[in-house]
Amino acid sequence: MRIFKFGGASVKDAEGVKNLVNVLKEVGYDNTLLVISAMGKTTNSMEEVVDSYFAEKERLSFKVQEVVDFHNKILSDLFPNEQHPVFKKVKSLFDEIQGFLVWNKSPNYNFVYDQLVGYGELICTTIVSAYLDEVGMKNTWLDVRNFIKTDNSYRDTNVNWERTQEKISKGIDRKVLNVTQGFLGSDDNNFTTTLGREGSDYTAAILAYCLNADSVTIWKDVPGVLNADPRHFKETQLLNKISYTEAIELAFYGASVIHPKTLQPLQRKEIPLHVKSFINPKDSGTTVGRGIGIEPLVPCFIVKKNQVLVKLSSLDFSFIVEHSISELFKLLHEHKMKVDLIQNSAISFSVCVDNKFGGLNGLLELLKSRFKVVCHEDVSLYTIRHFNETAVESFLNGYDVLLEQRGKETLQLVVK
Repeated sequence: MRIFKFGGASVKDAEGVKNLVNVLKEVGYDNTLLVISAMGKTTNSMEEVVDSYFAEKERLSFKVQEVVDFHNKILSDLFPNEQHPVFKKVKSLFDEIQGFLVWNKSPNYNFVYDQLVGYGELICTTIVSAYLDEVGMKNTWLDVRNFIKTDNSYRDTNVNWERTQEKISKGIDRKVLNVTQGFLGSDDNNFTTTLGREGSDYTAAILAYCLNADSVTIWKDVPGVLNADPRHFKETQLLNKISYTEAIELAFYGASVIHPKTLQPLQRKEIPLHVKSFINPKDSGTTVGRGIGIEPLVPCFIVKKNQVLVKLSSLDFSFIVEHSISELFKLLHEHKMKVDLIQNSAISFSVCVDNKFGGLNGLLELLKSRFKVVCHEDVSLYTIRHFNETAVESFLNGYDVLLEQRGKETLQLVVK
């Protein structure tokens, strides 16, 4: 069995859905499970719905209607007959959204986020599944929430592997074309949970692991895994082959083409991962599997923007040692700060973090009572894997470097 994952860019409009069909016709779809993200920028739009629910109630109906109109346009382009059953199915999902907005009493932002944002995937897969049926590709639509079971750490949940394995083994027919959602799971109370932004790749890996799949293919709008993100770097090069270990390193440092959690379950069962272009599906793309390093061996550039660099030093010139460092990490954990880089000396400690859960201000208040604090917001963390001096010299030109850390294979720079 094969797992195909299609991201939002591949199904951003009706033409994208039609192209997905063309990809399946070219590469085959027997014994295949499709994992599909929300259409285009729907997740961003649903996040605006959540924000309006909490902060701008007067704009809430407008924000919901934007999402409705976006999907209705795609429906009309794909199904000229508005009596097609898919219209009723999609309307029912929007009715569920409206119902939740009325009856929900929880003030927990993360809980509300998960209950609402995941409708992007549910609506998208409902539309895609119906269109596949329309063109003769009979398929089974699956609600992934019935299969991937998690705890209730909303927005960044943890998978219950034992229960998930049991559900998937009993409930998914490997011999047919299946369509399901990425990003989603459910907790013990059957409330929707999410696996973190860009978690659809992880969904594909979870399903592959539990189904003992032959391979996973992630379909992207790029030729494969490149040595740099073309949105931020002018010259890029395709990496033909990458080992699991190297790919995990690149994902850990922030390479956006593969979700960091995706590779570990695949590596455990040595399931190969292919990253290919949905524009040119017959091209070879990139294969991640057993092996050493990368081919070709070239410097790889990774950037994480909108980071925060916090520099701490002792108020009384006392040493920052094990006890104080453990306290610092406890505070970082409590404020849900994702740590991307640390550097410390006897009397100073620097950390580059991602403030994606908005805990920075509360953290800084506590830190200022114990340390001298210098905070740089809106910085970028650049990582150069397999760096050489030529690559470093060309990169450093024009940047104000706030922090530098070098290892044998990896150079990291925090720049303003």
